[in-house]
Amino acid sequence: MKTFTTEDVSGIITRGGTILKTARSKEFMTPEGMQKAYETCQKEEIDSLVVIGGNGSLTGAWNFGLEYDFPVIGLPGTIDNDLYGTDATIGYDTTMNTIMECVDRIRDTANSHERIFFIEVMGRDAGFLAQNCAIACGAEAAIVPEETTDVDQLAAFMGRGIRKSKKSCIVIVSESPKCGALYYADRVKHEFPEFDVRVSILGHLQRGGSPTARDRILASCMGVGAVDAIRQGQRNVMVGYRMNEIVYVPFTECIRTDKRFDKRLIKVLDELSI
Repeated sequence: MKTFTTEDVSGIITRGGTILKTARSKEFMTPEGMQKAYETCQKEEIDSLVVIGGNGSLTGAWNFGLEYDFPVIGLPGTIDNDLYGTDATIGYDTTMNTIMECVDRIRDTANSHERIFFIEVMGRDAGFLAQNCAIACGAEAAIVPEETTDVDQLAAFMGRGIRKSKKSCIVIVSESPKCGALYYADRVKHEFPEFDVRVSILGHLQRGGSPTARDRILASCMGVGAVDAIRQGQRNVMVGYRMNEIVYVPFTECIRTDKRFDKRLIKVLDELSI
């Protein structure tokens, strides 16, 4: 255990990742591990926790708070932007900007060699990254979990891309164990063998880098909101940001409720890619 001072955290706003060097703990997922965590809090006289993370982290925080009647506040830190109750999550904007820069570079290659690029981005079960980055990057299409894509749709957006810029086409694909970028590229190779296809999986490249101004402001406001919640005696809530205001969302809502995907963005991309 280490007590942080002002000097310890000075200047960290410019850094990506976490200075805590934290990751998932399998031990904490067991009753014995959770008991050990509670005993550590008691020993170190920790009277409340602020847990930063995605659905898994906040689920663990919720369970811990209920099991030991312990004050826990959550902050939505996930690049997937898939937590209900907040317009944006910490890290989402930085990731979008990273993806946009990568796709811009790939576009140069696609145009020069008349290729179709399937670019896979993170997102797990949510297509927020893929859909919004496709619009920002001027991609011809996005393949997201919220919208099924059959052979006819594949042929349709390929046709739009080819017509607009010879045989170059950018398709942003949300990661999936079964239907990722490699799957769609393989389909094109077999069903449309006349086209030169390439795949780029951005992977953990998306998770690093200096945070954008929007993310720095969001994280700062949420951090202050977390401390305010503790002072107010709140517990088992996530700090959200809606319509430029801090809100407090019960863990039961942000964990159990699916965040709505704006399918109007699919129509926007379709029209822009004509």
